[in-house]
Amino acid sequence: MRYVFASYIYTKEFNEPLAWLKRINAYTGILKALAKGNEVISIEQINYEGLVFNENVGYHFVRFFDKNSRFFPKKLNSYIKAQQPQIVVIQGLHFPLQVIQLRLLLGWRVKIIVQNHAEKPFSGFKKILQQIADRCVDAYLFASYPMGMEWIANGNLASAAKIHEVMEVSSVFHPIDRDLAREKTGVAGDKVFLWVGRLNDNKDPVTVVKAFLKFAETEPSAQLYMIYHTDELLQIIQALLAARPVQAKSIILIGKAAHHDLLYWFNSADFIVSGSHYEGSGAAVCEAMSCGCVPIVTDILSFRMITDSGKCGILYEPGNEKALLSALRQTLEMDREVKRKLTLQYFKTHLSFEAIAQKIQCIATSL
Repeated sequence: MRYVFASYIYTKEFNEPLAWLKRINAYTGILKALAKGNEVISIEQINYEGLVFNENVGYHFVRFFDKNSRFFPKKLNSYIKAQQPQIVVIQGLHFPLQVIQLRLLLGWRVKIIVQNHAEKPFSGFKKILQQIADRCVDAYLFASYPMGMEWIANGNLASAAKIHEVMEVSSVFHPIDRDLAREKTGVAGDKVFLWVGRLNDNKDPVTVVKAFLKFAETEPSAQLYMIYHTDELLQIIQALLAARPVQAKSIILIGKAAHHDLLYWFNSADFIVSGSHYEGSGAAVCEAMSCGCVPIVTDILSFRMITDSGKCGILYEPGNEKALLSALRQTLEMDREVKRKLTLQYFKTHLSFEAIAQKIQCIATSL
């Protein structure tokens, strides 16, 4: 089968193809796995032109973006057609006008699949465009099936039969020797929790810190390491720690860490904690699970999928400090090795590059 993957987004900051492929490696692994039994082409729009073959995938770098192509991408759509695809996968549901034009150009023999990347349904005139574009699309991929059903309930999409549950990205990480990992990170202790994300309201690190400070009252040996790449709420967190200096010793603010170093951090921890109120999928949690971290995460649609409805770890109500504290206390009675093995097995069968590629192949074959 001949696949063409494409996006209507132009990323001008990148002008080096291998650097770009490294930047999106949580996604390219899916194409690599899919290419084992298919011909796979990915059209990339950065500030570079050329053809790069990487791990049996043909990456076509083009520069078609101008003031007119934003809404009327004639050159890009024509280029997609020129590749003679059987399946076209478009990234993002916020390009209904572009997809309508693509369908008119391709005709009806080529199947179009659209992948959701945390977009929310449009309203107003744009909603009408999404409803029209829906007639042009054969299938939708959502990280969680209920997330797709929200689009159905909202009236932007018409058929639940087109909704498929497929994780949007996976992890390049894997389990390594814990002693080696901790030698790199300096982490020590028997109960190690890790938080990775932006310090913003949606990620809700404040609720996580408050709950962990209370947890540390009875479990002073527990450690929470926090890695963050933005610091919007850092002053609030620092004030919370300053107000409780004894318990604050259990929370270590790491700050920024290079992405490749997360391999060692995930392999140093026992648990990955999240306070997110909304996630399109949950890349950091997925990466942590690929290393065996047991997820202690919020009960949101994407995390229900990523944790097998909490079977791999514990789900708690977003923003609920008491619920998180209860979840943290439950980890004390947990058979961590059993949960770790369950987490790694679920990652392999549902969240890995190979599992995602297999799902896409099954969907494409059924169309």
